[in-house]
Amino acid sequence: MRNLNQSAASLSETYRKQHAKPEERLQIKQLVNPIASSDAHINSGNDVIKGLTQTPKSLPPHYFYDDRGSELFEQICDLPEYYPTRTEASILQQYAGEIAQITGACELVELGSGSSTKTRLLLDAYEALDYPLRYLPIDVSAGILESSARQLLLDYPSLQVQGLVSTYELALKQLIPTQLPARMIFFLGSTLGNLNPQECDVFFSQITTALNVGEYFLLGVDLQKSKELLEAAYNDSQGVTAEFNLNILEHLNRRFNGNFDTQLFKHWAFYNEKLNQIEMHLRSLKTHQVRLEEIDLTVPFETDETIMTEISRKFDLDVIQQELQAKGLKPIKVWTDSKRWFGLLLCQLQPSAFTRVAD
Repeated sequence: MRNLNQSAASLSETYRKQHAKPEERLQIKQLVNPIASSDAHINSGNDVIKGLTQTPKSLPPHYFYDDRGSELFEQICDLPEYYPTRTEASILQQYAGEIAQITGACELVELGSGSSTKTRLLLDAYEALDYPLRYLPIDVSAGILESSARQLLLDYPSLQVQGLVSTYELALKQLIPTQLPARMIFFLGSTLGNLNPQECDVFFSQITTALNVGEYFLLGVDLQKSKELLEAAYNDSQGVTAEFNLNILEHLNRRFNGNFDTQLFKHWAFYNEKLNQIEMHLRSLKTHQVRLEEIDLTVPFETDETIMTEISRKFDLDVIQQELQAKGLKPIKVWTDSKRWFGLLLCQLQPSAFTRVAD
């Protein structure tokens, strides 16, 4: 087990003595594990074959996030209708200092880092307490990960960054021991809502395995609210969400030598009140066929047939706390905005949970 009594002051001094040039404080690794079945499954396109040959058709949402998709998502976060980003940011703005005080000096591991905009609020809080700054962004888009990391290094002279271009599952399995007293994994933006209940249960187990007892998990969740407010957030007046949704087809074309015509599909998003989730689909506008040469797949589409590209579940705060607690991730502090539109939960791994072998 790491020495949790090592002082933040001595750690900070150690970091200050290291080279300050940005290129010497940055590492980016493309995680490749040929024996990992899930990774091989993704790289081979088997997940696309499975999704497009079943009824109803679907696509894994990780295909949204090529470099163009990541750029479009950053634009979505700034849209007036899209409340989650600014609401979560306001909570972090108010409570990041409290989070840093609770956790003490710790390594920050972000799942789905994107542009790392909200991460700055956490880095500012830890820097204000004179804690060393070590950040591990994890994202499937190498382009946005590197560009955001390089900007952070310019703005935070003592920051160390080790970026991992990877899926969450693979990255969590391959986290190396941290140099700091503790680690906090954080998962913001209510991206958890993209997972169905079974996938969510597996994901929480992966988090507990990646942490030592006493370490932290910070989770942002979008809470249940009116259908009108939710549907507006996913059908913006500028059409950016529609472009983001259609870009998944362009990504498949590039990756698998396909001939999807985005003019033959239309964005469709609605709130499923029974399941408390937004559903995003692409609706076929006419009967036609699509070919993906690299995976030897021909896909027929009927008029009005849809491809489900994403779900975004909306959570009950009490229920999600119970689910986290059941995995040994005890919520020790919960914050919301004044309208209770969004929740931020700081959890700590308890001794009874199944954990990886201590360092």
